[in-house]
Amino acid sequence: MLAATIRFVLSIFLVTFPFFALVLAGYLAARRRMLPLQAIPGLNGFVLYFALPCMLYRFGANTPIAQLLDGSLVMVYLLCAVLVVGFTIAVTRSRRIGWNDASFGALVAAFPNTGFMGVPLLVALLGTQAAGPAIVTIMVDMVVTSSLCIALSRLDGADEHGAAKAARLALKGVLVNPLPWSIALGTLASGLAFALPKPIMDTVSMLADAASPVALFTIGAVLARSQMNSTTRTPLGDYVPVALIRLVLHPLLLGLLGLGAISLGLPLQRFTLTVVVLLAALPSASNVAMLAERFGADNGRIARIILLSTVLAFFSFPVLVAWLT
Repeated sequence: MLAATIRFVLSIFLVTFPFFALVLAGYLAARRRMLPLQAIPGLNGFVLYFALPCMLYRFGANTPIAQLLDGSLVMVYLLCAVLVVGFTIAVTRSRRIGWNDASFGALVAAFPNTGFMGVPLLVALLGTQAAGPAIVTIMVDMVVTSSLCIALSRLDGADEHGAAKAARLALKGVLVNPLPWSIALGTLASGLAFALPKPIMDTVSMLADAASPVALFTIGAVLARSQMNSTTRTPLGDYVPVALIRLVLHPLLLGLLGLGAISLGLPLQRFTLTVVVLLAALPSASNVAMLAERFGADNGRIARIILLSTVLAFFSFPVLVAWLT
């Protein structure tokens, strides 16, 4: 029995290994200057504005509309995100860590790397039916969780309207972000049973196929750049607990809330719950480091949380997959 379990975990590890190996490749390429740091924004722009939107559109267009409009999933996932944000701020905010740093720490605790890593990884492990729940969680995190944390981050300011201004700025950022629009268009195409002309769809597919490897490589490069640009030494207590909230508390709480919702009769599918719990066990989203830098938070601390959660998830994620599947 033990030998069979070990073989099963190893078989999952063989699936997840290339995803984390590409992150490592990007990290080493940037650290050793094989990839110029000035090239990283170009890679990130290609993923954000071309490859990833095409991948999300393709998954959305090929996913039944009912999976993309799952109200029970939205309610459970959003409640969990708000609880994680509140708990993380409560346990990390101090005289040294103000609202700005505490809020972005909460965002990196509640926002898994679903777009760059989660969608392709879960599809590889569980099949294309895993894309629907993943797309729903991306919308929640980009529109609600990010906006909430950015608004909270402004509470340090003397301007009483700082949080409101930040919320408007965050919502404006959502409107110019191509990912929600690509998801919305894919959902519309699914609902209308609309298919793009073959030459256009072939182009979309080529860009979509490039999304996963380039995105994973870019994650590693962004992490390396953030670490190299950091000029301060961050105490272990400032980032290790947040990484553990990301990898342990978030999936555990989401699983408990999901089981509670099912027991209350909400139409939440067990497979959907499994998918989102696994998404919650992924490393932190790498784009939070760029948001933290933009809003003046301690980017070095955020980068360390992302890096540590990525390293730990290399070992913890295959074990959780084996346990849940």
